[in-house]
This record gives sequence, C-alpha cells and structure tokens, in this order.
Amino acid sequence: MAETGRERVEADARARGLEIDIVERPPADSLESAARLLGIEPAGIVKSLVVKRHDGDYIFVLVPGDRQISWAKLRALVGVNKLSLPHEDLALAATGYSRGTITPLGSSTAWPVFADERMRGTRVAMGAGEHGYSAFVDADALITAYDATVADITDELKPRS
Repeated sequence: MAETGRERVEADARARGLEIDIVERPPADSLESAARLLGIEPAGIVKSLVVKRHDGDYIFVLVPGDRQISWAKLRALVGVNKLSLPHEDLALAATGYSRGTITPLGSSTAWPVFADERMRGTRVAMGAGEHGYSAFVDADALITAYDATVADITDELKPRS
C-alpha cells in the first residue's frame, strides 16, 4: 500500500532527525482561519511554495504567513531572471503534494529549499502532506535539516484588492 502524504512527512522527518508534531485540524478557508484554529498568529504558519525556475527545475520557498514572496529578491538570490508559481498540476507532479499540503518534508523530489530569514528562532506550523493536518517544527532545525538558503526573500503582505 502506498504511503499517505502524512506518512511520507513523518518518515522523512525521522530520517533527518527532525522532531515534528502533526496535529489534526478542521478545514480552514484561509491562512488566517488556519492560524486561529491552531491558536497561533498568521506569521507562525509557514507557506511552503514550490516555485518553477526557467530551466524547468523547482525550488521550495518557505514564507511566513504574514509575508509574501519578493520576486525581485528571490530572483537575485537564485541568480535567475525568471521564476513563477507553477500550475497546480505541475506543483503536484513536482512534489507529490496538492496545494495546501505542500512541504519539503517527504516531497517526491528533494528540491533546494530557500527560507525567509524571519523564520529563524521560531516554532512554525506548515503543511503536513495531507489536508486537515499541520506539522509543527522548530524552524532552525528545519533549516539545518535541509541545508536551506536563508535570506530576506519576502515583503509585507499586500492586501488583496
């Protein structure tokens, strides 16, 4: 029987010596709603975004929930002229996870990880490979486990219009 997304997350965390706590939570219609359900601030949720490089490869970008990717900063750091968020089908093919559950933990391919510097020194919640679950992890341990590149790669979240 194939492993569930959550089982892949747990197995990868164990293999990396990374302590995680996976909690079940009711469905949430927004990041803010998920934060309320988890009893944390939106900044405490890390969005794991899979980003497509111009050469067809991908990277993971870890962004605090109260921030958004700064495309200019990220392109400069990665050293490319073009990056984009892939269509949902491509993100699933690249990671083995559907949107809302994406995490580097247990990804079907181990893409490079880039983390916003504001994560340092915090405990964060992130996707756990399946809808209805969140994984809590020490951000510094996660960064170390993935040898992530850490930099200022975000801007303040702009209100949706």
